[in-house]
Amino acid sequence: MKCFYFIVFAFVMGINGTVAQQVIPVWENKVPGNIAHDVVEERTIAEWGGAKILTGVSVPELWMYPTADKGARPAILICPGGGYRVEAYEHEGTKVAEWLNTLGIHAFVLKYRLPDERICPQATEAPLMDLQKAMQVVRERAEQWNIDKDKIGVMGFSAGGHLAASASNLFRQSFLDDVKPEVVRPDFSILMYPVISMEEGLTHQGSKDALLGEAPDEDQVRLFSMEHQVSSQTPPTFILHARDDQAVSVDNTISYTEALKENGVSVKQVILDEGGHGFGYNPHSPTFSWTQDLKEWLEVNVLK
Repeated sequence: MKCFYFIVFAFVMGINGTVAQQVIPVWENKVPGNIAHDVVEERTIAEWGGAKILTGVSVPELWMYPTADKGARPAILICPGGGYRVEAYEHEGTKVAEWLNTLGIHAFVLKYRLPDERICPQATEAPLMDLQKAMQVVRERAEQWNIDKDKIGVMGFSAGGHLAASASNLFRQSFLDDVKPEVVRPDFSILMYPVISMEEGLTHQGSKDALLGEAPDEDQVRLFSMEHQVSSQTPPTFILHARDDQAVSVDNTISYTEALKENGVSVKQVILDEGGHGFGYNPHSPTFSWTQDLKEWLEVNVLK
């Protein structure tokens, strides 16, 4: 067990320049559900926008970015997006983590398994299983890592937003053995231009096909449509979207916000007039105002 929690200090080239970070395995030894395969994990540049992306992930990791602030601090697990086919680990991951550090927040970028039956036959469950396990690891090591165990949240972009929303609602249906719901339930949720629904006419079809396959049954579609899974126990939420998003309709955010309000869950919704999709952390973009919106929300709901 000690080897599982051993923190590897590494200079990870291609992830964040030459900045030292701590890389933590999510699972001890064998990753549950995985089978023998020849899928190779690769880091490459996306054809769309030149984003740095990961493909073929079969061994989940947490990339830990600790804040220099003293005392027990909040922590956020970040789920990069990419349509459940790739992970845009830089502008929706490591750069966001570094920014959160400046606010006095520990950040963890989650490299999660993508739903690939060549790697894991239960492919639909794999991303959420990894996130739930990552939440368990961070909560159990909170004292060691100077984390406030009651302020551990989740943040996700696009399909990563769907994953974060799933963790915020499906904690009672844990994919882990003998783990209580309160261990894997995030204390707060930050959703950036998220895929929320798997329902026809609202979903992002590419994300739906990647996660559920091309012919999912109705029960599976409903289970993974987060607007149907909200309850009074869903954590307080910050959610942001651009009105002109042509990839993931802003109606995903609007429907989720309505469900949160109907269930008495505290929610801050921010709708940008322009921005499109996938802007992430980009100081040169007009959409960068989202960082100020989120900072103000964090100051009131998490950092107080």
